[in-house]
Amino acid sequence: MPAPPAIRPPLGWLGIVRLGLVQTALGAIVVLTTSTINRVMVVELALPAILPGLLVALHYAVQVLRPRWGHGSDVGGRLTPWILGGMAVLALGGFGAALSVALMASLFWPGVALAALSFLMIGMGVGASGTCLLVLLSRRVADERRPAAATVVWVMMIAGFIVTAATAGHFLDPFSTTRLVAVTGAVSALAMLVTLLAVYGVEDRADAVKAPRQAEPEASFRVALAEVWAEPQARLFAIFVFVSMIAYSAQDLILEPFAGTVFGYTPGESTKLAGVQNGGVLAGMVLVALVTTFAGAKAGSLRLWAVGGCIASAVALAGLSVSAFVGSGFPLRPVVFCLGVANGAYAVAAIGSMMRLVGQGKPGRQGVRMGLWGAAQGVAFGLGGLIGAGASDIARGVMSSPALAYAAVFTAEAVLFLVSAGLAVAVSRQAAARERPAHRPTLDFSPTSG
Repeated sequence: MPAPPAIRPPLGWLGIVRLGLVQTALGAIVVLTTSTINRVMVVELALPAILPGLLVALHYAVQVLRPRWGHGSDVGGRLTPWILGGMAVLALGGFGAALSVALMASLFWPGVALAALSFLMIGMGVGASGTCLLVLLSRRVADERRPAAATVVWVMMIAGFIVTAATAGHFLDPFSTTRLVAVTGAVSALAMLVTLLAVYGVEDRADAVKAPRQAEPEASFRVALAEVWAEPQARLFAIFVFVSMIAYSAQDLILEPFAGTVFGYTPGESTKLAGVQNGGVLAGMVLVALVTTFAGAKAGSLRLWAVGGCIASAVALAGLSVSAFVGSGFPLRPVVFCLGVANGAYAVAAIGSMMRLVGQGKPGRQGVRMGLWGAAQGVAFGLGGLIGAGASDIARGVMSSPALAYAAVFTAEAVLFLVSAGLAVAVSRQAAARERPAHRPTLDFSPTSG
């Protein structure tokens, strides 16, 4: 009888960084498609801004399919093919988006059709690859390192944004659509190669710690999704992610206009203010990673950071509401930095909680569970920006003062974060209930008791 396979140790820091390279590759392609290509449509081709806006919305809308990709990995039992396949679809979508821009210059409607197909592929590729990457990390990373691992992969995605923007910007000048196609093709090919090297052998060495295949591999996706949605903890966590991500993203499109309208910031100054916020987000992520890693990332600490991050975000947004009435004497930059820190702390705690909770529930449903939460995140992120900007426009139309309008929107976002904190507490209670022993000692007062 063959000996059972030896249990491999969890991934070390080098292994975590290695898998983080997949996020870097994702970020490299996404930043070209959602930023550079969109700008070319509006500026160089002089197309209405609604066109790239709808394409980006399409990329977010297709995130609702994340549970389906997760179900595919559950049925197959392996994650690597889905990570590689998703990256391949993303790379083809990114290259197709660049081709569509070149085509629009001469054949507008065929170019738009190709762009729509390409952005659909981008959303599908990000969903499949990103969802299965998080499941793989949850299987291979020790519990105490999960917040730090979440920080690493998030920061490495941002690094993909920065490095690609700087490098591609150098090679795109002097601009031409031919250069855009060549640069995007090179970035897409390099991202695919990096992903292949990053995941090669990682899952094969983890055979002993793989999640078992689901008991009924023939179960349909609808059945699997219904089973996961019926789990109180998974359902509550999905609602928490959805509500909190709307609050998180709703501020993105109104912070700079708010600074310009109420505080008189120039475009350069408001851009620097956004940089202050992003710096705070990074600081909050690193803070949570360091504290939970060295203090011990127990389940309670992650829940504490998730709840605390939501409450602190609500307090900072309340401060922005007050600043609308105080005006130039208000310390806007420190408050915006604190908002970033709170947002970063919440984000890392939420991702770390995803990685910890994904294995709790019916076995063989990790992919569907992570996909459900990823869909909630992706759709909410897309909706949040639209809701924030739309609410700002409506408030300015109804209210006489722009300051009052912005204050109302910031207050609404603060309320959403407080609701999110309550949902996080509810998730914590559900998790605690699952961790209690199934059978508790009881006193028997029946007549037959001796």
